[in-house]
Amino acid sequence: MSIDGRLLAGMSVLAAVVEAGSFSKAGEVLGLSASGVSRAVSRLEERLGVRLLDRTTRSLHLTGEGARLYEHAVPHLEGIEEAANLVSGAAVSVRGALRVSLNPLFARYVLAPALPRLQALYPDLTLTMVQFPGSGDLVAEGVDVAVRFGPQPASTMTSRKLLENRVLTVAAPAYLDRRGRPRKPAELAKHDCLQYIDPQRGKPFEWIFVRGKGRAKEQLTVATSGSLTMTDADAMVQACVAGAGVAQVLALSVEHLIGDGTLVELFPDWPGETFPLHIVRPSRRLPPASVEAFMAFCIELCAPSGPTA
Repeated sequence: MSIDGRLLAGMSVLAAVVEAGSFSKAGEVLGLSASGVSRAVSRLEERLGVRLLDRTTRSLHLTGEGARLYEHAVPHLEGIEEAANLVSGAAVSVRGALRVSLNPLFARYVLAPALPRLQALYPDLTLTMVQFPGSGDLVAEGVDVAVRFGPQPASTMTSRKLLENRVLTVAAPAYLDRRGRPRKPAELAKHDCLQYIDPQRGKPFEWIFVRGKGRAKEQLTVATSGSLTMTDADAMVQACVAGAGVAQVLALSVEHLIGDGTLVELFPDWPGETFPLHIVRPSRRLPPASVEAFMAFCIELCAPSGPTA
């Protein structure tokens, strides 16, 4: 079978449908209507003489033949896209609009202070920063890059760990004056503990304490309770500062408050519990230079030695 522009276009549309999960979302990416996308896939099926997608009112699934075509075609489509980008300059020039979904703690305490340097490095880059749930679909949300805390589920995304942030157990001096300071984690069962919902599970995080390494590593899970459960990390920190209870928080959000005495770290002898921060992007298609540059900038910011001049 000869290869022509219509066949390549049809395969590109099929790849967009698979990656976006629907005709309408693929149309948004391609600048086509949902019916136009559907017609393009139908024409490809007629050209090949096989059904590539099983369509229902609620979902789309590749047939066996469609899965084989997708698996073999996508690397070649990426190669064509890479060649076109090299010719056009998009692969070597950091320019255009980039939409990034950022964890608010990373945005506030890590990225925001470094934005003038990013602007100086890439004056032709336009950055839109948004916040979406940590488990959201990047393609559906139109997001090029996301920075998220927590383990990342297996998916069609490319993920890289930026850092491991310590989990600290803290309380305000006023609370400790009123209720007494717990001397060991197990005593938290008798305290008012502020609960924070894990967005991936919809349930409060467990309170875990870790110390030591290797065979000497010790891990303890403490059952805690309290009258306040939250989904806003800033609100939880402020409630803790006000004396509402004990909180487990990421060091990134409270190091300055511990430094000036506003909060007290309760168990510095249990320093081993950490929470990972990842940077992720949709993985199937070749990323433009703006995506690679932003990811490299974030990786540099989070490097142990800090950013270079």
